[in-house]
Amino acid sequence: MSDTLSDADKIRNKRLAKLGSQASTQTEETGEPAPVAAATSQNSSISSPNDASDPDRKDQSKPKINISEPSSNPTSATNPFSQLNMSSRLSNGGAPRINISSAGSQQTKTIQRPDSRAKSPSSTKESLEAWGDKILGGIFRLTLQSETLRDSHGHTLHYVPGVREDLKDQGEPVRLSTGALDQAILEAASNLKGIHPLDYLLACWKRVSRQLRGMKTNSSDPKTTVIKEARRICMSYCMFAVTMPDMFGREPTTVNPLTQHLLVDPEDDRGICHDFLTEVVSRFDEDENTKEALVEAAVELSRQLASMSMNDNYKPYILALRNIARFPTFVNALVQSPHFLDDKTAPQDIEKSTLLGPYFQISPLQGEVTTQYFSSPKTRDRGYIVNSQRALRLTLQAHQTELLDIVNNFLRASTAARERTLDWFAFTVNANHKRRAMQVDQKAVASDGFMVNLTTCLDQLCEPFMDARFSKVGMVVPVLMEKCRLIRLQIDRIDVDYLRRHPRVDIREETKINADQSASDRFYEQTVGGTSNFISEVFFLTLAAHHYGTEAANTKLGQLEKDLKHMEKQIEKFELERHRFVNVSHTLVHVFRSVSATKSSLQSPAQLQMFEAHLKKYKDQIDRGLSYKYAVQGVLLDDLSQARSMQFMRYVIVWVLRLVNPGFDYPRKPLNLPLPEEQPEVFKCLPEYFLEIVVDNFKFTVRNMPHILSSTQSDELVMLCITFLRSSEYIKNPYLKSGLVTILFYGIWETYGRKKGVLGDVLNALPFATEHLLHALMKFYIEAENTGTHTQFFDKFNIRYEIFKIIDCVWSNTIYRERLAQEAKLNLDFFVRFVNLLLNDVTFVLDESLTTFTQIHDLQREVEDASLDQAARTEKEEALSQAEGKAKSYMELTNQTVAMLKLFTEALADSFTMPEIVQRLADMLDYNLDVMVGPKSQNLVVRNPGQYDFRPKILLSQLVDVYLNLREKENFHMAVARDGRSYKPANFEKATKVLGGKNVKSADELALWTALGEKFKAAKEADDQAEEDLGEVPDDFLDPLMYTLMEDPVFLPTSKISIDRSTIRSHLLSDPNDPFNRAPLKIEDVLPDTNLKARIQAFKAEKKGRKAIAGAETMDTSAG
Repeated sequence: MSDTLSDADKIRNKRLAKLGSQASTQTEETGEPAPVAAATSQNSSISSPNDASDPDRKDQSKPKINISEPSSNPTSATNPFSQLNMSSRLSNGGAPRINISSAGSQQTKTIQRPDSRAKSPSSTKESLEAWGDKILGGIFRLTLQSETLRDSHGHTLHYVPGVREDLKDQGEPVRLSTGALDQAILEAASNLKGIHPLDYLLACWKRVSRQLRGMKTNSSDPKTTVIKEARRICMSYCMFAVTMPDMFGREPTTVNPLTQHLLVDPEDDRGICHDFLTEVVSRFDEDENTKEALVEAAVELSRQLASMSMNDNYKPYILALRNIARFPTFVNALVQSPHFLDDKTAPQDIEKSTLLGPYFQISPLQGEVTTQYFSSPKTRDRGYIVNSQRALRLTLQAHQTELLDIVNNFLRASTAARERTLDWFAFTVNANHKRRAMQVDQKAVASDGFMVNLTTCLDQLCEPFMDARFSKVGMVVPVLMEKCRLIRLQIDRIDVDYLRRHPRVDIREETKINADQSASDRFYEQTVGGTSNFISEVFFLTLAAHHYGTEAANTKLGQLEKDLKHMEKQIEKFELERHRFVNVSHTLVHVFRSVSATKSSLQSPAQLQMFEAHLKKYKDQIDRGLSYKYAVQGVLLDDLSQARSMQFMRYVIVWVLRLVNPGFDYPRKPLNLPLPEEQPEVFKCLPEYFLEIVVDNFKFTVRNMPHILSSTQSDELVMLCITFLRSSEYIKNPYLKSGLVTILFYGIWETYGRKKGVLGDVLNALPFATEHLLHALMKFYIEAENTGTHTQFFDKFNIRYEIFKIIDCVWSNTIYRERLAQEAKLNLDFFVRFVNLLLNDVTFVLDESLTTFTQIHDLQREVEDASLDQAARTEKEEALSQAEGKAKSYMELTNQTVAMLKLFTEALADSFTMPEIVQRLADMLDYNLDVMVGPKSQNLVVRNPGQYDFRPKILLSQLVDVYLNLREKENFHMAVARDGRSYKPANFEKATKVLGGKNVKSADELALWTALGEKFKAAKEADDQAEEDLGEVPDDFLDPLMYTLMEDPVFLPTSKISIDRSTIRSHLLSDPNDPFNRAPLKIEDVLPDTNLKARIQAFKAEKKGRKAIAGAETMDTSAG
């Protein structure tokens, strides 16, 4: 230094040296120091990069911190701060002296501005120093005067005697300035009582930020420079309080101190505001410790939230993550954290151990939350449950909106953050494949609430490319085909090759739509190059999430309802056993399995108490199950989320139909059915759940929430169902195909003033439906005969019942009847198979139903017998109850099946009177007519038949209608007459009395019935006469199965037996095997037995010739 420096400069340099500063000084022409000593010229090693809101600092070099002794003596080796070059001399509590300032040697220039309060340059300088002392003292609540411990507002001030002493030693005014601020903050924060230094410093940050916002943004204003520097120093000490608590004499804690402050309202003095986060994040590149501290705070938030539920105060955690997720730099740091995603995390731990997991686990489906919403569920009325579900939905919707905001910020932060976020979604769905297992271990998979939130979030991510106009489809399409309104679509963005491009979604072990595992493996081994776009990623992730998320929850709900019903029945049984102490121990062992009881009598109070305790435990389990059931219903019956889900499903429908019709540009052009015989390989190898979730979703929605189904969605849904029922060979799973029928069945239920449901009008008006629906339903009716499952016998009746109801809904439309008649002529074999199976069903259900009513009739009489002992009476009552249950189920099916027989015989009389059908039909009608009006009809009389939906007169009337529909067919007359087992003319007369007496049939109908009876008599007489004329028929002329004279004998190639063509055709309709050796056989394989046919015709001609001669001789004799 030059000796020519003034005394003032020497004093200033001495102070800077004492603080370890290497800054150069600035002097004015008068030799006086600058107004704020070294405010911007000190070196620092920890500071923030340029603040975007601070134009003054854009060109500054990296700030540094210099922590040094007050003298040039080296620090003691035992000093804990020696590595930081920190002084061993501590003021008032041992706080070291630290200087934090901007790097660079820029000189602070004082620009004189006119001021009404300034009288002279000297007074202006004094005013700035005084202003700095006052403002900095107010912001940091500091004082250098021991007698001034409160400010004018009553706030407590922190006295810093160490700073005062240093200033006096250096001969400087006892005033606060940015040069002395760092030491003042450290001293004050180190001597706080009852609060953490970070609490104090955050409050200071809020005040200094408010001060800066209220000032002019002119960078040359020295006051602004002071506040900016104070703000920068405050931030540095805030981060010291987090990363180096021992600097303030505090022991490090296991919990990051930032965590609790992130949970406080940002507007609160203790809260973390946006400005603070902005400043912290800007330091990430220069200060790794700062980044680690903030990431660790976010991780700690996640850890704490993992142990909470929706009953707890979880919202501050959501708000905290939303706030920090708005900073892309921070998000990039978070996704790189090992806590964000660990590939070794178990499925059940994802919602606890990953960073986003705890936020998604918050749900009203958490166990303790369901009991809070639905406490004492058995005692609650429907209104209470509905209101609780409504409140539940509102809370969940708000939470899911916040989750979407968080995820959107993660996805938009950067490419790396987006990829890691998608990885997290993919890992979650891939790890939870077992949620769709037959038996799900709930402890080994993620919870329903977590997966539902995940699915909803992905649904919302799909919304931008799933608008009603399909703006991501890439073609011109008529949304309403009948109106031919063309709009631009771009569904091409969904890249089907995504699944062959090392996809995030794991489909390797999934059942495919129509390919076995080996074919699927071969297809997907042929990988495709390129990069998958974001839309495809989200689309396929959402498909998987629906499968393992909402649809799994829906499946669980169905099983839970069954379990609860079973448990209720068990409780009833337990209650009945209470008084039977002798048998209680056995009951406990059998039911509770956890009670160690003997076969001895439970006469002691302790054993009875044990029984009561376990019974209560069982009842509590039912209550928890009911609470959970109501909660799941509340979540799944949310109009908003289901409407969003249906929009996604609609998008999937269009995408799938385009795959199976690649040459027809659907939906620009309507589909062409049947689909091509050669199935696209890409469709065959798709996971089965791609269609399953669509079917299950619409089954649930159409049944429970039909009001949210739009007209456009209805059209596309109907087209999907008809397409894959008409070309059912495209789908392997019979249950998946039956689900398509169920959707249409639910869609025609009367609801909200719509007599034909939400789909009935579509089925009657949509040209695609009127052209293809009946054929599609009849085809699946035939296919349902053999589903290949162990329950196929019962499944087929459920499927066919639904098909009958759908046909009944559209039958009034003449277009359908005309189409049916036309196809019956063009596709005869198809209709013969259908008619044959329909007859099989009518025969079976009528026989089962009427036989069951006979059993009920007998059991009702037996139960009334007073001589029965209690055991026998109980046995009879149980048998009666079972019979009544069977009658109810069968009678509903019987009524619908007979009604269908009536409709089809009216429209397709020729199909029902073909040789291979007509005799079976006549035998069935005659048998059931005999049961209903014959001698044993009294056995059908039961008490209260209406409870079984049994209306004998209506059922009899329908059978009579079937007879009348075929009254013009002579072969039908002959078939009835040839029924040697059940045809009785008296039955026709009795039916006339029954139907006429109750006015069930009109006079005209009864007249037709009487006339038809006479035709049957005439046919019977003619047939008897013909048989008499034939006399003894050779055995080789008789059909080997029916024992009737063959009309058109054919030769079976494998068994070498001749049989009548009508007989073998009838057999093959139900059984595709040779009836004599069980070898596979088709009707095309049989050969005409022309030789046998010629012999039969010759035999008949011979008999007729003899009869003619005999008749002539009789006439001659009479004449003579």
